[in-house]
Amino acid sequence: MTKPDLARNATAALRELFPATPLQRNDFLSGRYDADIWLKREDLTPVRSYKLRGAFNAMRKVRARQPDQQQFVCASAGNHAQGMAYACRHFGVQGTVFMPVTTPQQKIDKTRVFGGPNVQIELNGDYFDQTLAAAQDWCAAKGAHFLSPFDDVDVIEGQASVAVEMLEQLGRAPDLVVLPVGGGGLSSGVTGYLRAVAPATRFKFVEPSGGASLLAALQAGGPVRLPRVNSFVDGAAVARLGEETYRMLDWVNPNDVLLAPEDRICVTMLEMLNVEGIVLEPAGALSVDVLPELADQIRGKTVVCVTSGGNFDFERLPEVKERAQRFAGLKKYFILRMPQRPGALREFLNMLGQGDDITRFEYLKKSARNFGSVLIGIETRDADGFARFTARMDAAGLAFRDITQDDALSEFLI
Repeated sequence: MTKPDLARNATAALRELFPATPLQRNDFLSGRYDADIWLKREDLTPVRSYKLRGAFNAMRKVRARQPDQQQFVCASAGNHAQGMAYACRHFGVQGTVFMPVTTPQQKIDKTRVFGGPNVQIELNGDYFDQTLAAAQDWCAAKGAHFLSPFDDVDVIEGQASVAVEMLEQLGRAPDLVVLPVGGGGLSSGVTGYLRAVAPATRFKFVEPSGGASLLAALQAGGPVRLPRVNSFVDGAAVARLGEETYRMLDWVNPNDVLLAPEDRICVTMLEMLNVEGIVLEPAGALSVDVLPELADQIRGKTVVCVTSGGNFDFERLPEVKERAQRFAGLKKYFILRMPQRPGALREFLNMLGQGDDITRFEYLKKSARNFGSVLIGIETRDADGFARFTARMDAAGLAFRDITQDDALSEFLI
């Protein structure tokens, strides 16, 4: 459990870098769920995520113990890299950030901007495990300090500052705090502090469906490595919970860990952008995404959702929209056998409803002399219309297959 005085000290020290992030009551969500819902806007730190808190506090504590330590290292392609870079420039120390060779240039450039001359970027490895190994080898050879993104008591202590600010701003303890989980640093820090000073507050934890490392650890009785991780929610797609974070979260009831489907998260991201003007990355939307599942439990309650980050590359917006439409049932993909004769295409088009629109039409191969395989994407304004459309195709004797939810075929064909 995080010691309250240490968390408060970390929070006070952070004021050298930035003011407390806003705790904002959200009228839209409060009205929808008949609750008092607040957003702790960690997407509004200088690096647009909470990661700066832990990086700063760990660096502060290391330098207090080892004043001569001037070299810090991390392995990250995202928010942790930017947080460490910002802290390195603040303390005037040298940082080396290892990133996979495949890291988008936008993330590399942002890390350079935050770190300036105090940070060197090393691109190494196609996959993160390779990058991490290279960073740790370099760290050992140079006598540098490896700055973990979450599995470090000083990092966890820094993340606890989110809870310190939350109570000061709200003026009372919330009934429920909803926390996104990746490696567990944020949830360890926040729950550790609140369990000590506000024991009546309850918690819900949210992981992406394709990266449920906390749930797996709780079920196994210790951290385990997931065999596969869906990297879409890159800020929370962690294959293995930390040892230290598990030690601080082993009390969690698995029933309080909720899983958010990646496509549904896209719906939440678009709604927060279009309705509230709030830009959230996939991990930053996790806590808001599960509110429909909690609707019966939170009515009349005070709820704080931690929006953990807003580092969203708008080049991903078409993908987010696509995934949101597929989850909402407004877009589907089919493979069908199209007769190769005059008038066949016109007959097919007549099967479409008034609100249907073809967004993809591609011949894949000619299966036989008189038939061809077609990949077709259809967008609609009424999800129920697809049932009528497929019924018309059945009646016409067309052979077709809905591949919308087929991950393997979608990956290769769409």
